[in-house]
Amino acid sequence: MRKFIIFAALGAAASIAASHDVRAADAVPKFDIAKICKAETAETVGIGETLASCTKAEEQARAQVAGQWSKFTAKDRAACISESSIDGTPSYVELQTCLEMAADAHATTGARK
Repeated sequence: MRKFIIFAALGAAASIAASHDVRAADAVPKFDIAKICKAETAETVGIGETLASCTKAEEQARAQVAGQWSKFTAKDRAACISESSIDGTPSYVELQTCLEMAADAHATTGARK
């Protein structure tokens, strides 16, 4: 009986977490572009990316994602938010790439939602 209660509680917690992720995906996430670009340019010293170019790329990606947000499935939005945030510095460029890849995969397989 105790095991059943524990498993039921874990299942309920997983359902709540999953629904929270989908609800969180209802709106374009708010990432800290300054923080993203500081971290990014610190890692790319010598490659030539500047804070200004990073900021411009992130702002452009955010605008494009925001303009197309509703065309992506809630499941893809939630998965891509998670994927683009995995290293602790979420990026609109990574989010945009993930969403485009998901859309391409759906188009290729004919699958939706």
